[in-house]
Amino acid sequence: MSISLDEAVELTRTGDVWVFRGRSVPDRAIQFTTNSPVNHVGMAVVLDDMPPLMWHAELGRSLPDLWSGTHQRGVQLHDLRDAVCVWANRYGQRAWLRQLDPPVDAEMERAVLRTIARLDGTPFPSTAQLAWRWVRGRVPALPRPGGLSALPHLGRLSALSRLGQPTPRLTPADRANPADRANPADRANQADRANQANRADPANQANPADSANQANPARSAGERDRALETAYCAEVVAVTYEAMGLLPAGRRPNWYDPGRFWSGDDLGLAADARLGSEIEVRVPPR
Repeated sequence: MSISLDEAVELTRTGDVWVFRGRSVPDRAIQFTTNSPVNHVGMAVVLDDMPPLMWHAELGRSLPDLWSGTHQRGVQLHDLRDAVCVWANRYGQRAWLRQLDPPVDAEMERAVLRTIARLDGTPFPSTAQLAWRWVRGRVPALPRPGGLSALPHLGRLSALSRLGQPTPRLTPADRANPADRANPADRANQADRANQANRADPANQANPADSANQANPARSAGERDRALETAYCAEVVAVTYEAMGLLPAGRRPNWYDPGRFWSGDDLGLAADARLGSEIEVRVPPR
């Protein structure tokens, strides 16, 4: 199926995916390593009476970023028509549209805007970083012996760091705390006594709202994308989809590549959502 760019712009909705295929050496390298016919992906953002926008990440800065109002590299929000024309005419790419069904709701749209506010302007990784992150995304994360549970201070620091809060330094008193020097049996006994005290004291019991926050995919996505120092196109779309509740929480963003978003792969979207087949978009020359 093939439609004109005008028809595609009129048809597209928030959450629709645009995929691109080029013939340059870098394009072919991405296609080869990801075993897919596409090398770039972006997501449509269509809100109220605004023109359709493209949310993606790229190395170039040909177009103004409509969130910051500047020309920048990395994660950007562009006029969708202009972005497709740049990728088709300047970069020599073919374009396809995949529509999300069912359409997004108001809460999903708010999640998109929150993600744009967090990620816009994030730098694009270098070629070496891009290759390394892609490889790391496919290597299972091996747990370290003992994990963070054996290092209470580091566990606390790690949690605060993920939340974007100031990281407290350990004081000499912390390091000199006899509880930290206790042998494993003593620490286990102390933990048992603390757990019994928590069960006995209602004030120490877990707040149901806290549990709900931990299970909230949008919250998990928000905490994780703050840790992205750089981001490429597939990570941006994946993090946004996760914030919308369309992808399962817990996956590393670098597990995704452009090939995950073409019809030959299965994203495993949640909430009975699905992406339709590719619709080729005919882009007029400029």
